[in-house]
Amino acid sequence: MLKVQTREEPKYLTKLSQIPELKETERIELEAVTQKFVFRTNSYYQGLIDWDDPHDPLRRIVMPDRNELAEWGELDASNEGKYTVVPGLEHKYGDTALLLVNDVCGAYCRFCFRKRLFMNDNDEVVRDVTAGIEYIRAHPEITNVLLTGGDPLLMSTPRLEAIIQPLREIEHVQIIRIGTKIPVFNPYRSLNDPTLGAMLTRYSTAAKKIYIMAHFNHPRELTPVAIAGLAQLRDAGAIIVNQTPLIRGVNDNPATLTELFDCLSFIGVPPYYVFQCRPTLGNQSYAVPLEAAFEIFLAAQTRASSGLAKRARFAMSHETGKLEVVALHADNIYLRYHRAADAENQGRLLVFKRNPDAYWLDDYLPSAAMREA
Repeated sequence: MLKVQTREEPKYLTKLSQIPELKETERIELEAVTQKFVFRTNSYYQGLIDWDDPHDPLRRIVMPDRNELAEWGELDASNEGKYTVVPGLEHKYGDTALLLVNDVCGAYCRFCFRKRLFMNDNDEVVRDVTAGIEYIRAHPEITNVLLTGGDPLLMSTPRLEAIIQPLREIEHVQIIRIGTKIPVFNPYRSLNDPTLGAMLTRYSTAAKKIYIMAHFNHPRELTPVAIAGLAQLRDAGAIIVNQTPLIRGVNDNPATLTELFDCLSFIGVPPYYVFQCRPTLGNQSYAVPLEAAFEIFLAAQTRASSGLAKRARFAMSHETGKLEVVALHADNIYLRYHRAADAENQGRLLVFKRNPDAYWLDDYLPSAAMREA
């Protein structure tokens, strides 16, 4: 494993006044954005930003943008609330349950589709997930549990183990997934805490694995220390894959996305999903129209260096399910339900007339009928 000397945990920053690289006029302008959408970053990630480049992609990921104040999109663009069956637990797909275990992240991505969780008076995340675990225990069809939030790896290892241990004791739970960007925002979390690796080793068994769903958005995030942190998690027995949204100004060109796919494949972290940016409130300046985004994805996938780097699917997490964009041809766009909330839609192929201005399934006509091929 690549050896990187450990160091102190990064300092968390929650005020623009803590960012000395910002000009005073810029800070004043962006304060209005932070009044609406919370700001949080840390000293490690800030150190990766090229402050001489006003369009630096890593800066764009965590630093506020005045365009976030544009009235576009909805706070719960995929209507996750519809599938909340007990506080803190969503059950959208029969075999999969989603536990919201935390409402804090190592830093807040400006394009986050769950920014509602970090706003005042939100009650979707619960501190006590007992009711969610009991629901899972009572539903033997659930074989796959995703821990998300917020970021589960921001929690202390004992708190995280207090959730993972009872889940692993449920016989029908085969896979536990941890959705996290801590390997990006603070790779020292795993390097400095040997108890995290030991805990993963206990519960990621030969027959029942723990998966780390990493969120690297740009190849520059794959620093030597980040790669070492990933290796430590993998050595502990976790399986690591990566997913990213396609974000304007971050990875919305084939060269950047190809480099990300290749670098991930080189370190043994398979590209898993590339997601269409959800039409969440404040996200207009980060979103790319669906058809243009798919063409970027296809070009990147075509250029990737090997089949190992070409494994990602381009998908949309819609209220009705996870739709994979399959093809653009002549006047039509083709999508298929990769996962469906309604079992009758599973695998269903949809055909729509192309619309270069569409960002979401609902922008296609006739979206209500969702005409089949």
